[in-house]
Amino acid sequence: MLRQIAPEVFQLSLLPRNSINCYIIEGVLVDSGIRNSYSTIKKTLREIPVYQHILTHAHPDHQGCSGQLCAEFAIPLLCHPDEVFRTETGLVTKDYPDRNHWLAKLQQKYWSGQGHRVNRTVVEKDMIGSFQVIETPGHSAGHISLFREYDGVLIIGDAATNMNLLTTKSGLHLPPNLFTSDQQLNMRSLQKLAKLNPAIICFGHGPVMTNTGRKFEQFVAECSSKFSLRGKVSLNPD
Repeated sequence: MLRQIAPEVFQLSLLPRNSINCYIIEGVLVDSGIRNSYSTIKKTLREIPVYQHILTHAHPDHQGCSGQLCAEFAIPLLCHPDEVFRTETGLVTKDYPDRNHWLAKLQQKYWSGQGHRVNRTVVEKDMIGSFQVIETPGHSAGHISLFREYDGVLIIGDAATNMNLLTTKSGLHLPPNLFTSDQQLNMRSLQKLAKLNPAIICFGHGPVMTNTGRKFEQFVAECSSKFSLRGKVSLNPD
């Protein structure tokens, strides 16, 4: 389902209940779901043309059909330098804490797509249209977010989710430990994003959130406190 979130910002929900999302921002496709998302995204791109494709990170549920789409529509592929190896080889579970876990193996076999050449890399403060690249490592080594300052739209990737990945109930959560290379680093990235005071937050998993009452900043502060007390974070903290 395609939904306009803000001027030139569209959410494409690829699985029910916003379980996996990609976005089109100012003519740029952000992420590409899983391998089987190809036909859905292809149909959408025939309605809303894009001129390039960028990954928040190269995990199976974000690069699944990137190679197919870039070839089909002859568009360049962009990512952070620390995501290039996984993007180009298709070995996208390589940085999981336990890549031999059965879920990791399932994702690599059934969700991930073919590798594709990266045409350009992006780093902190680079611009994608009106969106600034924000380096937010932790969930993966080269994870990025995208922020449009004039209206506060934030594309957050998987630095946080807005759903419980087990129950699909909406709500803010940290990304699962199983798929996150460094939770402590991810926590610092969330603190960095909270300082932006975003108005609208677009997640890789879960519904788009209007940040009324500074819910996001409160969530980050609470998680930071729990992290300091426990020395670690749980899969889906309350």
